[in-house]
Amino acid sequence: MMDIAIIRAGQMYRYYLRQVVVGDGRRPARTPLREAQEEAGVPAGRWMGRGLAALGLVPGEEVTEAQLRSLFGERGRHPDADRIEADRLAAGDFPRKAFKAGALGRRVTVTGVDFVFRPQPTIYLLWALGDEETRRVIEAAHERAIARVLEWIEDEVAVIRYGKDGIYRVRPSGGLVAARFRHYEARSGMPLLHDHLLLSVKGQRLDGKWGSIHTTALHENTVAASALYNELVAAEVCEALGLATEPRIVTPGRRPVMEIAGVPHGLIRWTSRRSDQIATCMEDLEHEYVTAVKDDGTLKFLPVVSERARAKLNAMAARMTRPPKQKTQPLAKLRVWWKTSAILTSGVAADVITSLLEYARAAAAAIRARVAAVVDVALAAVDVAATVFVMNDGGRFHRRHLLAEARRHLALVLRGRRREPGLDDQVVAAAISTYCLEISEPKTVRGLEAGYRLYTARWALSDLTARRRTPAAPDPDRQPPADPGEPAAPRPPGQDAGEWEIPRIPQYERAVLAGAAVREKLRTTVVRGRGYDVVAHQQTAMPEQLLGPAAADPERDDQEPEARVQEAVDFTELRALKASRTDVEALDFTAEQLRRATEFFTKAGDESAARTKQYPDPQDAPAPPPVREDDQRAHRPEQPDRHRGPEAGR
Repeated sequence: MMDIAIIRAGQMYRYYLRQVVVGDGRRPARTPLREAQEEAGVPAGRWMGRGLAALGLVPGEEVTEAQLRSLFGERGRHPDADRIEADRLAAGDFPRKAFKAGALGRRVTVTGVDFVFRPQPTIYLLWALGDEETRRVIEAAHERAIARVLEWIEDEVAVIRYGKDGIYRVRPSGGLVAARFRHYEARSGMPLLHDHLLLSVKGQRLDGKWGSIHTTALHENTVAASALYNELVAAEVCEALGLATEPRIVTPGRRPVMEIAGVPHGLIRWTSRRSDQIATCMEDLEHEYVTAVKDDGTLKFLPVVSERARAKLNAMAARMTRPPKQKTQPLAKLRVWWKTSAILTSGVAADVITSLLEYARAAAAAIRARVAAVVDVALAAVDVAATVFVMNDGGRFHRRHLLAEARRHLALVLRGRRREPGLDDQVVAAAISTYCLEISEPKTVRGLEAGYRLYTARWALSDLTARRRTPAAPDPDRQPPADPGEPAAPRPPGQDAGEWEIPRIPQYERAVLAGAAVREKLRTTVVRGRGYDVVAHQQTAMPEQLLGPAAADPERDDQEPEARVQEAVDFTELRALKASRTDVEALDFTAEQLRRATEFFTKAGDESAARTKQYPDPQDAPAPPPVREDDQRAHRPEQPDRHRGPEAGR
């Protein structure tokens, strides 16, 4: 996971200097930085980024307090500005000229951004409860993933704006400058390996002048960077320790998260005390929200909590339940306390906790034996385009949305294996060329950039037979009462106000069903060999528990079963597995679900066709080329390979 926050000169910078750089503890007044870090038991900060060469710094060098103050506290000066100014004064320069020699372009108020990188809970649980070798492996993977994400940001994301109204945008030719600080625990005292990467907004152009990085571009690509970090750190940990990942449902109807297989969910619950407190506070805030009334007795807000309101209430609940900072402890003491606390209070057997790595390796062996990593770029493009189309408001999206979803999809399919460099870009290119229509009308220089072109889906689902449902007449007995003091009439689970006639499907599940409808179309219309690939593609994303043997034909009981691809289990087992937080997506769908998906997605296709008429394409995109027999030879399980893809995060 990767989060982002803005660093401003002044009070915000002082917060970082007093607390963040010393492990989120409270730094005693007039205590030198390195001494405070040693007392807190956290390592010193280290410099990162290719931009260090232009400043005369070395990657991995220790970050001093004076350097932090100059770069982040004094509105973007050279980290060694004090030394440069002293040298110029000694050489006879005027004070004003000497001060200007330590500047990096114009002074700024926003001096940097804070990227917070933390691995998946099952990874930092292995880090906290495992042996020393496991800890070192995970920390090394964590550091390398951060470095790869920073490289991707330098190469693909960061831009310097200059000229009137920032009309010109260029990449920082020398790279970026960042300081990394490591923390070991959360505010609650539970294990939480995470690093703060303080990224300076200062970058050098090709002409040698210093400018400011456009922070909006960093915010826009946070999800793609987080997906890259999650993918990279999980792949390296799994490869080094012999593990595998599996999808787990955290919130029903939401996107599954990839966790290390074999680590009990009870240990994740043991670390999530803050989550429980926030959830309890959220219930109270939501009740106050839906029952709040104006002076005239009418409802102040909607009778249901929208997604936007829920996000704001969640932020309020997090602030209200935020505990005070505790005194930090050395990591060795923390690890002893964490293991003791987990054995006594987590509810997980002590032998599982003490042998957590062995249990995870056993689960990984079962996954590796039954789930092959088959990456079909064409079918991955279907899933990615369908998911992004459904989950973005109005079906309009940018390339970065496709890239983030492609990285999530590859992490789901590969189960902790490394992927080929650039495979995520291949999936995005296939999705754009085959299933997306550009609808942007660029009026600015930024609108001409590839990253800001606007797309929608180009679906050809008119030949999928779909009987449109005529909405039933609203039942007055099922409408919300006019008097806000009365209790609302009962309604089926999962329906919000205003959705009485149409059953509500969570947005991510709608996206999965949409992809399934398109894949089913491929299965039934293209050559037989491709149909086999559809099944293999679906089954690579399944938990190994769902891979059951093929159903026997009652008329051929006397014959030996043919070797064939195993079929997915039916949705009865899926419903049960949902409750156990196991992945349910990418399976074969029942006829009823496909019918519902077809109805929904045909409507979406009609809307897309209407947008196509509104924004005519200058050239009709060619139809996808037919599949040749020798194309099937390329669809083999991928071999593990060194990953050089950009992104690391959240």
